[in-house]
Amino acid sequence: MWEYRKCDAGQECPAYRLLRDKTFIMGLRRSGHPTILSQMVLGGDVGGTKTRVGLFRVTRRHTRRIFEKTFINRNYMGLEEILSDFMKEQKEIGAACFGVAGPVIEGKVTATNLPWRLDRQSLQKNLSLEKVELINDLVANAYGIAVLKKKDFEVLNPGKIMQGNAGLLAAGTGLGQAILFWNGSRHVPSPSEGGHVEFGPKNDLEMRLFRYLIDRFGHVSYERVLSGAGLFHIYQFLRDFGRFGHEPEWLSNKIIQEDPPLVISETARLKKNRICVKALDIFASIYGAAAGNLALQVMAVGGVYVGGGIAPKILWKLKDGTFMKAFREKGRLSGFLAHIPVKVIMNEGTALLGAASRAVGLLNE
Repeated sequence: MWEYRKCDAGQECPAYRLLRDKTFIMGLRRSGHPTILSQMVLGGDVGGTKTRVGLFRVTRRHTRRIFEKTFINRNYMGLEEILSDFMKEQKEIGAACFGVAGPVIEGKVTATNLPWRLDRQSLQKNLSLEKVELINDLVANAYGIAVLKKKDFEVLNPGKIMQGNAGLLAAGTGLGQAILFWNGSRHVPSPSEGGHVEFGPKNDLEMRLFRYLIDRFGHVSYERVLSGAGLFHIYQFLRDFGRFGHEPEWLSNKIIQEDPPLVISETARLKKNRICVKALDIFASIYGAAAGNLALQVMAVGGVYVGGGIAPKILWKLKDGTFMKAFREKGRLSGFLAHIPVKVIMNEGTALLGAASRAVGLLNE
């Protein structure tokens, strides 16, 4: 059973919900640890912009989040510096796991959208702890899915619930992807760097977008269009293309002074500028097509999850049919895709919860 808490720094946190995790409880019993009274684990979610770190207390029946803090990455030289700040007044821990946006190979990872290099051995030394693991941030999200509740999801397509593989696609600072392999009894998260495969345009306008980005970057991955920066790239293409109106001065100033993706999406929601409306149309369509590609690649009959920071902010757009239309349009397999459940993850702490869940697992290894 998991007990999550809303936390304020330096304060004892009141519990606000309980989630059951029978797999964890049975794992403790099978591993010979039924007499454990209490132990602490550390979970972390290292993104391109910010890092969340949480401290969790593990008992025989509960995993309880007791303290959490968010750090702005640009203010730190690396994860060790953040952990030094976080652990100043914290108790001794038994295991730690950190989800990182980048490919983890032999316990090392260079963050994709962050000038940090993380090393498991260095973290072990820093924390004076043997049980430390680095995992891809989307793998952390995949672990987190198992401990979420129904209210943590928004349904884009109810589909038909079946046992089998599932997929996870998440656009935020970058574009992440993970596979949840079905082993006959549960889903086993597995990493993927599928967000960096070549972008595949599906119509003439997307072909023009592809050529526009080729001229700028040389290589065009899906991340170039499905990310915060990607939405801005699409907007810039449409602005320069000139067939969807012009960029008024008030919009130019807002884009310069504020966060461009947020400006574009909010302007589109309010229908105040045609370029922004079209940019979000294209973004949602490409997002749906990429999710459909993932569903085919991993035979995701168990469902496709849409994560990351962008989806909850543009849920109104994802629900207008643009996303699912592109998801299903796969020629002869369109009927197959129509039966796959598609859900948006609304809980922004999923990766942190997943990293903590994996840290609990390390206690038994």
